[in-house]
Amino acid sequence: MRILFMGTPDFAVFSLRALVEAGMDVVGVVTQPDQPKGRGYVLTPPPVKIFAQAHGISVYQPERLKNGEFDEELAKINPDLIVVTAYGKILPKSVLDYPKFGCVNVHGSLLPEYRGAAPMQRAILEGKRETGITTMLMDEGLDTGKMLLQARVPIEENDNFETIHDKMGATGAPLLVETVRRLAAGNIVPVEQDDSKSTYAAKIEKADCNIDFSKPARKVHDQIRALSPVPLAFTRLPDGKLLKVVASELTGEKTAPAPAGTVVSLVGGAVTVACGEGAIRLLELIPEGKSRMSAAAFINGRKIAVGDKLGD
Repeated sequence: MRILFMGTPDFAVFSLRALVEAGMDVVGVVTQPDQPKGRGYVLTPPPVKIFAQAHGISVYQPERLKNGEFDEELAKINPDLIVVTAYGKILPKSVLDYPKFGCVNVHGSLLPEYRGAAPMQRAILEGKRETGITTMLMDEGLDTGKMLLQARVPIEENDNFETIHDKMGATGAPLLVETVRRLAAGNIVPVEQDDSKSTYAAKIEKADCNIDFSKPARKVHDQIRALSPVPLAFTRLPDGKLLKVVASELTGEKTAPAPAGTVVSLVGGAVTVACGEGAIRLLELIPEGKSRMSAAAFINGRKIAVGDKLGD
């Protein structure tokens, strides 16, 4: 089976590596164009391109797929199957319909829950204790295609986006290999999604990152870990300067020890802040204009005091 792989970020590399290590015939990789990064705006290739080039796989970086702009190249590649993992662009009908075995997507949720752009972050943000990977046959809808296989991934108390991202990537890789093998053997039965149970995982926006300490401590903790290490939840110090929060933990307190947003303790290497219910310990921070540091280092810099109020 000739496989064309379409993906861009680190998450997609898990799937591509699994196909290569399983000895499958990956005849090409389609990924996003190189993007300028860093202070020098240096053109930087996406992780999938780096991996593909290191393994001698042809790389294609079309600016657009719609309006048939990639169709001629696709016909030359002539794949039997297209595998898509976090590619970042919508596939037009001409691409979806081309391969004999269709287009298989590796999606970071237990569909039909969390269709959309940010399924992993939204699951953590909303306090879920479990998520997972779904392989599915793609159609023209947004993550609405028939499901093939699923695997569950627990979300632990202090998992953040980074740890869940890695767990999901490691879980999705063998699931994809099994999916491809069973498709080739013809012993997999696609299952329709129940649209009545679907939810949508919208892209993370700046408003999602602003910490509201009037919420229960658990909600604040879920927000912080869902957005760490990127794009990071934030609050503001009394002088208005931005304070990004990298890591936190719950104190176990049931009632708020002070008005929401009030710094109630600076002991134990943490900035403890009262919430609407309970309190939260901020453990790692990025002050405006500074690098990532422990809360203890921030406290030692005398940039915060008990009684300070955080927030807008």
